[in-house]
Amino acid sequence: MAANSSLCDFGWKAADFSLMGIDGEERALEDLAGPNGTLVMFICNHCPYVVGAIDRIVRDATDLKAHGVATVAIMSNDTEAYPADSFAKMKLFAAAHGFAFPYLIDESQAVARAYNAVCTPDFFGFNKALELQYRGRIDAGGRNAPGDGAARELFEAMVGVSRTGKGPAEQFASLGCSIKWRAAA
Repeated sequence: MAANSSLCDFGWKAADFSLMGIDGEERALEDLAGPNGTLVMFICNHCPYVVGAIDRIVRDATDLKAHGVATVAIMSNDTEAYPADSFAKMKLFAAAHGFAFPYLIDESQAVARAYNAVCTPDFFGFNKALELQYRGRIDAGGRNAPGDGAARELFEAMVGVSRTGKGPAEQFASLGCSIKWRAAA
């Protein structure tokens, strides 16, 4: 089911977390934060919106490094109901797409809840003080490649955040598959 992310709650402080990465290392937000900003994104392996945009996501994360913006991806889906999102398949997905950023599993789904993540992909762009400045889409293409000359909305917003600490006033919600929540016990 498709879902839209919420609009940016400017200044909201990033919720801390400590999650296992596909490299077998426990990673905390404070250790992952970039000197000029941090992009926290909720993705998964099977969502057609993520799959359609993954090359652009990886490109933008790579290009943002030069601007002092660190990127981290978090997978929060219920892996029992959606085995395509299993930890083992996260490793394969990251390798197949050349992830140069940590890919973490949120097995308890507590981090997704703390961030009020809604969909995959769902992007949270923070300034160096870890204050939310961007909660929008990657670009106008979504799961399809955007037309020639289309703005790289996520990239451009985060470059602005890296320079000024502020995100753009106009942002468009991300569209993707809803987070696959575990059934309540």
